[in-house]
Amino acid sequence: MRTALAIGDAGGVGPELAAMLLAHEDMRNRDVIVVGDAQVLKMGMKHAGVDFDLTIIPADQIGGTLPADKVMVDLANCPVEALALGNSSAKAGAASLQNFAAVLRLAQAGLADAVMFTPFNKHSMRLARPEYVDEIGFIDTVLESGRSGREFNVLEEVWNARVTSHIPLRKVADALSIERILASIKLTAEVMEGAGKKAPRIGVAALNPHAGDGRNFGDEDEDIILPAVDLAVAEGLNVKGPIPSDTVFVRATRGEFDAVLTMYHDQGQIAMKLMGFDRGVTLIAGYGFPIVTPAHGTAFDIAGQGKADLGATLQAAKLGHDLAKLNLAREAYIPLQASWATEAVRERGMAAE
Repeated sequence: MRTALAIGDAGGVGPELAAMLLAHEDMRNRDVIVVGDAQVLKMGMKHAGVDFDLTIIPADQIGGTLPADKVMVDLANCPVEALALGNSSAKAGAASLQNFAAVLRLAQAGLADAVMFTPFNKHSMRLARPEYVDEIGFIDTVLESGRSGREFNVLEEVWNARVTSHIPLRKVADALSIERILASIKLTAEVMEGAGKKAPRIGVAALNPHAGDGRNFGDEDEDIILPAVDLAVAEGLNVKGPIPSDTVFVRATRGEFDAVLTMYHDQGQIAMKLMGFDRGVTLIAGYGFPIVTPAHGTAFDIAGQGKADLGATLQAAKLGHDLAKLNLAREAYIPLQASWATEAVRERGMAAE
């Protein structure tokens, strides 16, 4: 199993987390292809207090086979002298986009079994590419995917999936539909079964306080969420809901559910980060190979200080590796062209010049 690791935002803790991960004893026998700027990784090694050598492979020499152990594709795309640690920048954002596009293409070509990235900073990425919204939209574009994936937040005790993600709160209710919620339930069950959790028990969170309180606080729970749950049950899925969101995670942590499907981003993220901020992993599923990252952000306030906690990053690497071993269904491989990491990426608008 090989993981393709993209170095995240160079102004945050991403470089030192990448260095710490590669040096960790749990990664000793893992095959990894690191993508980014070699000088940024060296900076991360210095900040993390680790030292190791990596074989550098030119991007245009990546072919059908790769040497075992850990290697690096140096895109030389983020000059360290131009960085201001602890700050967003278009340069760091452009490099993040290019690194991410490259590891996605490696997995799509069958040269990696899982994709991983250390934390990105969306503001940096939008400085480089103003139309950037989130990782899922970007992945869809890079892979020319016919179906969008979904984000899952993963702890050992419970998973969290969501129907909507990076949209304003005022737009959530209008974005909900029976079809969209049913599709999210089915994808949650599909991904969890692929991860080895047979017949996962899914609790579906209500949108409104007290699940609408008999329509006193809105109609969405009765008219949209409940019919989607009923259809899922009719298809044989182990689903309950809508359940008031102030109790659904309590019930999950007591063992009633394996996953909670929430209607919007913070409805689940707050609970998950309270339960395991230093352990939480974000999994992006639905593309034929797992895409993982620590659930926390770039931590600009401690960048370059050697204070970054490796816990969630190590958990992400483990989850990606374990999911890849389960041999999730893969789409047809798309061979790399010689210019895969440079011209092709830029031509498709993945990184700013």
